[in-house]
Amino acid sequence: MDYDRTKELKQFDDTKAGVKGLADAGIVNIPKIFRRPPEELAAEELNSYKTNINVPIIDLSNIQDSSRRKEIVDEVRIALAQWGFFQVINHGIPLSVSDEMIDGVRKFNEQDLELKREFYSRDATKKVKFNSNFDLYNSRTADWRDTLSLSSLDSEPDPNEMPEVCRKSTMEYIKYIRRLGETLFELLSEALGLQADHLGSIGCAKGCSIVCHYYPACPQPELTLGVRKHGDAGILTLLLQNEISGLQVLHEDQWFDVHPIRGGLVVNIGDFLQILSNEKLKSVKHRVTANHVGPRISVACFFSGHASLLDKRFGPIKELTSDADPPRYKEVPLREYIARFLSSSLDNKPPIDYYKL
Repeated sequence: MDYDRTKELKQFDDTKAGVKGLADAGIVNIPKIFRRPPEELAAEELNSYKTNINVPIIDLSNIQDSSRRKEIVDEVRIALAQWGFFQVINHGIPLSVSDEMIDGVRKFNEQDLELKREFYSRDATKKVKFNSNFDLYNSRTADWRDTLSLSSLDSEPDPNEMPEVCRKSTMEYIKYIRRLGETLFELLSEALGLQADHLGSIGCAKGCSIVCHYYPACPQPELTLGVRKHGDAGILTLLLQNEISGLQVLHEDQWFDVHPIRGGLVVNIGDFLQILSNEKLKSVKHRVTANHVGPRISVACFFSGHASLLDKRFGPIKELTSDADPPRYKEVPLREYIARFLSSSLDNKPPIDYYKL
């Protein structure tokens, strides 16, 4: 009998229960929509490689001390040149705030299904929405995760629009993560040899979206992924994760685990910052594996520009280009870049590739 993928996707989507709904039903075999193609799994066997090498960990304590700050800037520069990823500790976000943010995401996903369904949507214009796989109907394979997205590109987040069960914890977390974002953009500016306020002054630290992923335990984790291989389209990503591993970064053609550190945050460059820096900073591919244990919970803060900048054109920063190193990307209006990402799938050509010179 012919396999009707679209029909199966729609049946799954119509439950509005997400992947957690499947896990709660006690399934033993994952549906075909989540299964990776055999050739992809075969290639995985050939390239699987585990190692105990960790991405760099940078301690931000005493950052106000000028000599220590210089050391931190050097550490950031080296970490990004080698990995494109690093973790930060002692970053100023209290452990209680991080723990409550993770707990809020857990409570949202584990509350009564009818309350959760109120937020289920695929409307890209909605600021607060819950669904499974933003690119469900465009992707080759669905990923084993559910997502609560809280976008505030154009305004201050409105607490009343947020789910009550995680409202307070999210508002508190946003306050701290924005402050940390400002600090990191200063460090990145200095690492690029620019004035500390440069990236902030062109709007990089304005507007952030909070995307909360919930990965239930999977009965066949070897056949699927939590998130497929991708690069982040935005400027900068700060990721909080609970104690369950799963994040992997592609380094020298091998997958390396990014082990969670209690209270730590993972920082990585997005494609848009690769454009702005004229490839002095590189956006690195990463993914999340599925797991027999769960739930894995993560909270990504994406700095992707602000609505007030949508009609502005962005390209490589002048100070980072020269006759010897001319611009590698053409200028792009932020609105066009974001629209290209939102209408795409993680499987498709990333927006950055359309602007390469």
